Amino acid sequence: MRTGVTAIAFALLLGALAAGAPAGQAAAPAANAGVPPDANTSDPNAPFYIDLAALDFSTAPPTHDPSNSRYPGATELADGALPALASRGNFIIGPTHAPAPETVARPGVPTGRVVSFTMRSTDSAIYRPGLVRDEPQWNAAIRTAKAAPGDPSNLLISTSHPGTWTRSVSVYVPNGPRVASPAPFLVFGDGGGGFDRTVFTTLDNLIAAHRLPAIVAISVGNGGQDAQGSQRGFEYDTVSGTYAEWIEREVLPLVEQHAHIRLTRDPDGRATMGLSSSGAAAFSMAWFHPELYHRVLGYSPTMVNQQWPHNPALRGGAWEYHSAWPGPALPVAVVNGLAVPAPSDAEIGTPLIARGPRRPIRYWFEVGDRDLFYPIAAMADGMHDWVLANENMARVLAAGGYQYQFVFARNASHVDWQTLLQTLPTALEWVWQGYPVRP
Repeated sequence: MRTGVTAIAFALLLGALAAGAPAGQAAAPAANAGVPPDANTSDPNAPFYIDLAALDFSTAPPTHDPSNSRYPGATELADGALPALASRGNFIIGPTHAPAPETVARPGVPTGRVVSFTMRSTDSAIYRPGLVRDEPQWNAAIRTAKAAPGDPSNLLISTSHPGTWTRSVSVYVPNGPRVASPAPFLVFGDGGGGFDRTVFTTLDNLIAAHRLPAIVAISVGNGGQDAQGSQRGFEYDTVSGTYAEWIEREVLPLVEQHAHIRLTRDPDGRATMGLSSSGAAAFSMAWFHPELYHRVLGYSPTMVNQQWPHNPALRGGAWEYHSAWPGPALPVAVVNGLAVPAPSDAEIGTPLIARGPRRPIRYWFEVGDRDLFYPIAAMADGMHDWVLANENMARVLAAGGYQYQFVFARNASHVDWQTLLQTLPTALEWVWQGYPVRP
């Protein structure tokens, strides 16, 4: 059953599709990489303010200075060094990103077996139908879209419609007798190709060295395309527990069936991971379902205003995990006969992470100094700076007493591959600290 914000988002989706004009936020790089036209960059007290402090616009996207006074304090490490496994808090690394040796296959190290299968939207109860966005080129509809009049947070897309999706799921099972039954596991989105190979090889090496428990890894492909009006954007950027529920009810039973394994139900033995929007989804999985997941890892997580469709009950999408809504107050809306109340003053001013009791989440995340910055020119909404979003995540997590390690990488772009190769082994070790490693 869809309840709360999820029900509102679902009703908005149906209404937008019926009207032929769905709305939402962008997820991927596009033509714009600087200050959008007509952006508010001068008045911090006016709606949708964009702060340009400590930005170097000689690069595109601009380079962020980690000494920006808006950012929380961080420990800067020597070039090539990474935070210690016992440490928590904020760290600055770079600018050299040499791949860690654990990401390369080593002679004599046992390799896990990999089982793959295909999932289709026609078999899904949660994500059926899927979404397809018509466009002549990748993300062309996003690059040419316009925002709703007077509301740059609401990008209008007219080419999204119900469709079908097919995706691959690959299951890595470690070699040897150390795999417990039921087994601890890592599930990650945007799976496929080189990302899978790197994760599986790294696990081979770390498990053989007894630096990680013998965890199963589950690579789940996304539903297709990108950003607003797409299946990928709807799955990953919706701020709710729906994606975690889909994994639990539809993916994990098939994993156990095809790989002939049992997976643990202990949330301390379950981890999520993602890149960009799937990184935001990884956090949402643990936030909305802490009874299912305690450990989270994200590269350039999209903690910005990406939620699709635009939802008046949570207008900033994942931005509202860490920061207040920066736009004007909105009246009550009615969509498809469903009343959507305007948020209260307390909700507008209080980030989601600060509203409720602390979740038992252990979180490692990274952002690059040249990460995404207002990739869609029409969205001058004050909520599309990936670096600021993750810096603010670090701030609210520290205030809430969370176990986290945040890495700011110099000389790094969005989901920077060299930075991922440098940090993945230690990130996995940090996330899995405290879980027993079987001899």
